Amino acid sequence: MTAELLMLQGTGSSVGKSALVAGLCRLYHQRGIKVAPFKAQNMALNSFITPEGDEIGRAQATQAEACGLQPHVDMNPVLIKPNSDTGAQVIIHGKPVANMSAAAYHGYKGTAWAAVSSSLQRLREQYELVIIEGAGSPAEINLRDKDIVNMGLAIRVNAPVLLIGDIDKGGVFASLVGTLELVANDERELIKGFIVNKFRGDVSLLEPGLVTIHKRTKVPFVGVVPWFGREIYIPEEDGVALDDSDRLPEPDSDVKTVGKKLRVGVIRLSHISNFTDFDPLQHEPEVELDYIVPGSLLAGYNLIILPGSKNTLSDLTQLREVGFAKRLAAFVDAGGAVIGICGGFQMLGINLLDPDNVESGCKEVKGFGLLPMVTEMVSEKITIQCRAQLESKYFGSSLNVSGYEIHQGRTFVQGEMVEPLLKVTREDGSECMDGFVVENGRIWGSYLHGIFDDDSFRKAYLGWLRKYSFADEGSSGKVFGVPGVSYRQRKEDGFNALAELLSNSLDMKFIDQLTGVQG
Repeated sequence: MTAELLMLQGTGSSVGKSALVAGLCRLYHQRGIKVAPFKAQNMALNSFITPEGDEIGRAQATQAEACGLQPHVDMNPVLIKPNSDTGAQVIIHGKPVANMSAAAYHGYKGTAWAAVSSSLQRLREQYELVIIEGAGSPAEINLRDKDIVNMGLAIRVNAPVLLIGDIDKGGVFASLVGTLELVANDERELIKGFIVNKFRGDVSLLEPGLVTIHKRTKVPFVGVVPWFGREIYIPEEDGVALDDSDRLPEPDSDVKTVGKKLRVGVIRLSHISNFTDFDPLQHEPEVELDYIVPGSLLAGYNLIILPGSKNTLSDLTQLREVGFAKRLAAFVDAGGAVIGICGGFQMLGINLLDPDNVESGCKEVKGFGLLPMVTEMVSEKITIQCRAQLESKYFGSSLNVSGYEIHQGRTFVQGEMVEPLLKVTREDGSECMDGFVVENGRIWGSYLHGIFDDDSFRKAYLGWLRKYSFADEGSSGKVFGVPGVSYRQRKEDGFNALAELLSNSLDMKFIDQLTGVQG
């Protein structure tokens, strides 16, 4: 069996490629087709660990879920994680190979292509249809000679391409025509249709433009996809999703006087990674979650979360430069709760050490001193799925949770032992303790990504936080009744709703003819 191919490319970044691939994956999955996602090269700080312990882009893990599959490294053989303005960690088949500059990676693409080719071939041998996501724009003519992710890939494997334009950004017709003009003639022949994405309003008003562009380019429009915003939940691919201004508030009320809802602020680090860890909190009806810039006021929040980072020492240095350490200390002194996940967990310690410059040019940066621990960066990266039992008595000891670890730091207690958060069993069978809890549960941290995906833990922790935050309002007898939202079901509902939306807005008969897949 050799799978048929369909490729979605875009006129630029963030036009909706990842979500549309996920929606089409679910649509074909619903029809009984064995379908899998593929992205040759992904540049993202949101990553996921497969059951085998390989690191891939979070978007491909989401797309795999839409297909009813476990994520696999062949779905994203090359992952690039920027850790500075000019460099990035290059991950091939789930394992880091080196930190490279953009120029160095450009020269490395021959090796990267070998990984891409072998992965795609294995997927084609296992599935009936592989839906490929491009990256950025195929009109980046300066990178054409060694392209392995857009038209360079499409040409090699003869994949039909649908080109997506984002009308919400403006200039969608110019973007589509301009892209078509800039690609090479043989590449242009593979672009079989246009999709207009994120449209608001009356589609009939677009008709004159659609007709004109079709006449000019001879490329048909396959559909106009309506804007669905947050009405349909699909986990976002990368931090650009945090650019919405309505997610960067400046609260000015006092701690613990914020009314009935819990206010949660996630610090938007320069190298923030895996921010989807907190999506489950955002969907809780009793929670208002904001991503806040480091210079924001912290008063008014019940909980501040320090998320993961691809360059923890650099981000910690930046936080100190804008006076965040003093604001965080004042927030804690006023009774606020604080959580750190992965890089954020490391920041809560006494010191971060990087003697071999594994992560940055800093040898040592002082932490916030809220947890009695020291972290040292080492070259070996831990990437593994985990199961864990909650050890802390504050949030319901003996609860079982699961998640994954991605980190190059090793953390050690300094001074007296403190209460661990979790007893972890890794997929390789090894056991260890993870995380620390102090101040009767008010401050804690962990390496475990995805801990809030667990409905039982999330409800238990929010119950504790609500009881702690609003005890003076006489609500302690009701706090553990915080409504729980099944995160897994919310994702399933999102996949199904998006599949229905695409079924109604795209010419699926045309797409079926392109792929040759029937079901």
